[in-house]
Amino acid sequence: MIDGEEATGRISVFLVDDVPELRELIRFGIEVDPDFEVVGEAGDGRTALDGISETRPSAVLLDLSMPDMDGLEAIPEIRRIKPEIAIVVLSGFSAARMGPKATERGADGYVEKGTAVAELRAVTRRAVAARRAGQSGAAERR
Repeated sequence: MIDGEEATGRISVFLVDDVPELRELIRFGIEVDPDFEVVGEAGDGRTALDGISETRPSAVLLDLSMPDMDGLEAIPEIRRIKPEIAIVVLSGFSAARMGPKATERGADGYVEKGTAVAELRAVTRRAVAARRAGQSGAAERR
């Protein structure tokens, strides 16, 4: 999907959070913008790896605290299987506390839960643009 999206500017997103109701809210919030489309969801990092391989999204919105494989464990695995994907952590932990750990593992952005959905879309859009331009490592924290 990534190749065809560059021409249209569309951003396909894979959501990873262990709370189904929160995934539903995030889906509604980001798909308000016609540039975004949620292409898959998972409740833990291990299940997400299969879904990401299958759907080839341009971005992953990833919680940190999940069963089986948490977000910090999943980040390097996602980076290994799909290095071109933008990874934005969406977590209840403060950015000051966990942002550096997520960045060290390969996240492109960090957004605290409770941040406005418009800001989540903006951070995701910038992370995808940076990945498409071949830039990485400039993580953004909010």
